[in-house]
Amino acid sequence: MSRYPVRLERLYRAPYLLLTMAVFFWAVNSVVGRYMRLSVPPVGLAFWRWAGASLLLLPFALSQLRRDLGLVRRHLGLLLALALTGVAMFNTLLYTGLQTTTALNAFLIQSLMPVMIMLLSFFGFREKISLLQGVGVLLSLAGVVTVIARGDFAVLASLSARRGDLLIFIAVIGYAVYSVLLRRLPAGLHPLSFLLFTFVAGSLMLLPFYLYESFTVKAMSLNFPTLLTVAYVVIFPALVSYFCYNRGVELVGANRAGLFIHLIPVFGTVMAVLFLGEAFHRFHAVGFILVFSGIGLTLYRPA
Repeated sequence: MSRYPVRLERLYRAPYLLLTMAVFFWAVNSVVGRYMRLSVPPVGLAFWRWAGASLLLLPFALSQLRRDLGLVRRHLGLLLALALTGVAMFNTLLYTGLQTTTALNAFLIQSLMPVMIMLLSFFGFREKISLLQGVGVLLSLAGVVTVIARGDFAVLASLSARRGDLLIFIAVIGYAVYSVLLRRLPAGLHPLSFLLFTFVAGSLMLLPFYLYESFTVKAMSLNFPTLLTVAYVVIFPALVSYFCYNRGVELVGANRAGLFIHLIPVFGTVMAVLFLGEAFHRFHAVGFILVFSGIGLTLYRPA
């Protein structure tokens, strides 16, 4: 049994593995959100994702949050901004956008996030963008576009813009802001305190919109597929992914961490091949090589 704390400690210090885990569960999240769009209302799914995650986290994090209340009060504005952009805003707009656009469009729009993170880091914090980082991001972005376009760039021209695309684009801007603001977290604030506060605050921000949706648009149905969907988004894209992503940003910075978002369409394609019986084509291989080459180039640090 003593091996497990050692392994968890190693995982806690392995940023690239943590970031890969985070984006894998987010890739499944987009697929689930699109698949369940007719059965689960978007604001309801977002609200119960964070309310459920808050309830699961409460027994483990409440005592730590009480100890950190002084830090929370001093940095309340920053923490509320993080709760708004990373919790309340991003997933609600993503689920709402997936009601009227395709997962393909959603993956393509989300692939812009690493570029936005770099730009916000530069303009907001004057964080330098090295030549390798710039080339790596563009190379990885080219790989994402190759996968989504299926090797035929005429496909991109056929992707018609929808209202959902605009919502997802706004969501991406919000999450880029969240990623950049993470670097301003006060030293000494425990990760569990941060997660619990932002999850609860984000849930409260969504509560009036959830009530409006429930009474005027569509209420959540209590059936097995809905409960299974909520259980997934609570445990993996919420609790596990946010903990992994936040820790990854803490260890390597927003620019390098954001680049891992380009793995979302890669994982989405792999899942389609494994579970939906779709064929693996040459353009998949080319796109994957470009994505991993771009990530490797960005992460490379000359001796």
